[in-house]
Amino acid sequence: MKNKIAHSANVLLTTMTLTVIARLSGAVQRMSSDDDHDRGDVPGWVMITVMTAIVVLALIGVFREQVEAAVTSAFERVRNAG
Repeated sequence: MKNKIAHSANVLLTTMTLTVIARLSGAVQRMSSDDDHDRGDVPGWVMITVMTAIVVLALIGVFREQVEAAVTSAFERVRNAG
């Protein structure tokens, strides 16, 4: 059972990482089109998104075991509550 929970935690972390990457690529594509000049400060938002993604990935890299333990614990609590 712990392997399934650890796998679920890995899937969750991978999904979060891929979501951040997908949002970054969409922001870069929007930044490269000059069709709409009234969109605001897109490069600023891209910078904030990139910086946030770097912080999230760094935290996951450093605290991966703790994040997996927290997610595992949360899944076990939900499973045991029902």
